[in-house]
Amino acid sequence: MPADAPRPLRVAVVGGGPGGLYAAVLLKRLDPAREVTVYERNAPDDTFGFGVVLSDETLGGIEHADPRVYRALAEEFVRWDAVDVVHRGQTLTSQGHGFAALGRRRLLAVLQARCAELGVRLRFRTPAPPAAELAAGHDLVIAADGAGSRTREAHAGVFGPRVTPHRCRYIWLAADFAFDAFRFDIAETEHGVMQLHGYPFAADASTVIVEMREEVWFAAGFDESSTEESVAHCAKVFSEALRGRPLTVGPSSAWTAFRTVVNERWSHGNTVLLGDAAHTAHFSIGSGTKLAVEDALALAACVQEQPALPEALAAYEAERRPVVASTQRAAAASLRWFEELAGYLDQPPRQFAFNLLTRSRRVTHGNLRLRDERFTAAVERDFGCPPGTPPMFTPFRLRELTLRNRVVVSPMDMYSATDGLPGDFHLVHLGARALGGAGLVMTEMVCVSPEGRITPGCTGLWNPAQTAAWQRITDFVHRQSPGTAIGVQLGHAGRKGSTRLMWEGIDQPLPDGNWPLVAASPLPYRPGVSQVPYPLHRAALTDLREQFAAAARRAARAGFDLLELHAAHGYLLSGFLSPLTNRRTDAYGGDLAGRLRFPLEVFDAVRQAWPAERPMTVRISATDWAAGGTTAEDAVAVARAFAAHGADAVDVSTGQVVPDERPEFGRSYQTPYADRIRNALGVPVIAVGAISSWDDVNSLLLAGRADLCAVARPHLYDPQWTLHAAAEQGYDGPGACWPAPYRAGSRTPPTGRTD
Repeated sequence: MPADAPRPLRVAVVGGGPGGLYAAVLLKRLDPAREVTVYERNAPDDTFGFGVVLSDETLGGIEHADPRVYRALAEEFVRWDAVDVVHRGQTLTSQGHGFAALGRRRLLAVLQARCAELGVRLRFRTPAPPAAELAAGHDLVIAADGAGSRTREAHAGVFGPRVTPHRCRYIWLAADFAFDAFRFDIAETEHGVMQLHGYPFAADASTVIVEMREEVWFAAGFDESSTEESVAHCAKVFSEALRGRPLTVGPSSAWTAFRTVVNERWSHGNTVLLGDAAHTAHFSIGSGTKLAVEDALALAACVQEQPALPEALAAYEAERRPVVASTQRAAAASLRWFEELAGYLDQPPRQFAFNLLTRSRRVTHGNLRLRDERFTAAVERDFGCPPGTPPMFTPFRLRELTLRNRVVVSPMDMYSATDGLPGDFHLVHLGARALGGAGLVMTEMVCVSPEGRITPGCTGLWNPAQTAAWQRITDFVHRQSPGTAIGVQLGHAGRKGSTRLMWEGIDQPLPDGNWPLVAASPLPYRPGVSQVPYPLHRAALTDLREQFAAAARRAARAGFDLLELHAAHGYLLSGFLSPLTNRRTDAYGGDLAGRLRFPLEVFDAVRQAWPAERPMTVRISATDWAAGGTTAEDAVAVARAFAAHGADAVDVSTGQVVPDERPEFGRSYQTPYADRIRNALGVPVIAVGAISSWDDVNSLLLAGRADLCAVARPHLYDPQWTLHAAAEQGYDGPGACWPAPYRAGSRTPPTGRTD
């Protein structure tokens, strides 16, 4: 070796699972001079679980990186493409899903053999040396030692792990026969709901995972039973699915609660996290081994391609973190779906199956239709779709108002009014979106008083001039876009008022001309920045209630078809509902009943002022995304109370109540809250929150997670979003009517030649 040649890397891998072994294989294969050692404290064939599911995408990566490993695995694969959902004695099958699985022990054996062939040192039944010692003696340390990683915990102050336990107990088992499909079986027992996840991994064997809410697990007495006794109980519960066969317990089989692992950083010096040590994703989307193998592929490639180790570890994390975050969001949605499974059991069988299949939001109406058109068409028929009509273009009725489709232009503050008066901007903004085909177009929050504005640019309904200005807009919508409904959202900013226009400094107080703020309690929105609001006394509460009612009467005269009361996002009424913002000790504070009192008084006054034949909805924040705030149970109770007082639908949003919130952003991230309320109460709901495609809308509706979908930013990008959604789906029916002057544009324009 020349004197100036870099010394080959010395690599220590902690953990002999699939991710650690595959990382060792790839690093050694890419540079045979590297010294690679794998430490595994267990025996070679000890394993957690029985079968492993790998996607075609992961298999393609394996084939490209090491064809020999791929060929060895391919000989073992069991492939199938069906999913069976068993619900109340009925089996519904969806085809076209494409799975590949093999035994976990066989996967380990293939990787161990490839390691030995390449010269990787395998040290089984050997705990790894302490993390600091390994880091001092090696160029690279790969912590692939699982969700409970000791290496990660040794440097927890740097990695910043967050480990979140969840509400179900589960156990990995096996059956001595092969299921015909990926099987989900639901059992309603005297103790509660239990579910079985099963799939074949060999010609004569299947993985079986039995899962249930923790309270069901306790009620069934599993906390006092041996593992064998509880497993025998499960075999009886699912005897039909298991064909009367017993369940096999492995050496690592034990009841446990799933834990989601997230880390702020994946590397520290020359130590890097891989697989479950860095991140976990719920088994219901089959991603643990997949993610670990893909981590190994990326890490090996980055080490090979980058000039030095720090750059390689940074590139690895930059490449993998977005992919993992997306997978974890999908896994979290799937996990929560199974946690809330009992709430879906009364759905019609095909809708229940569709709901289960689309639970992670990765499988949608569109790709499920491609996989199994017959199954999807049956779900559509059950939903009530006329022939050739996508779900989003089916009508929906609220009181005497029939919406021609399920799309709502969500309320979006424009901050473009003068003295609360909507002008030409609002006419063009709302008129354009009405012409764009949505079933319902909502105004921004229209304030009930000058002091109720968020900013000086907010619209209002506190005087006759504003009523006339709004009537100009509703007249335009009704005249130029017949069949489109227009709704008004009434609200009061509360402690979030008297601020600058959004683009001048969101939530920042006005530099001058401020007006006094009122709220449930004297708590500023941003301590040290925002004004301190005055707590409302009894007389002021009465005045505010009348301001809402008077605004409702003006809204009726202005010609609005629907009225929504804004009780979300930390504005006045929301401030009464959240325990984080309501610290009152009188009748309008304390427990949830007290916190609901004033919002319900306002709702009743508005409902009485609003014409009986016209629908009224309410928007709520179903979570504050902050500790100590509104719980999921609170949100259901709030929705129940408003529905009991006459709300025709609940518009379910989240957050914006306190500035230190930590939302779990992502695709359709707020829709699970709408889903929960709809299925718990049977009340119609409007879902909102990063719903960005017509495929999402169709999926949410068919799964029974929402009745209407409110879409915001896509309508800013494309005012004709709804009509374009119809055109892209080949639909030209009564649910999507092109205005006569626009009909020539109802087809996608031809593009230029590209040859």
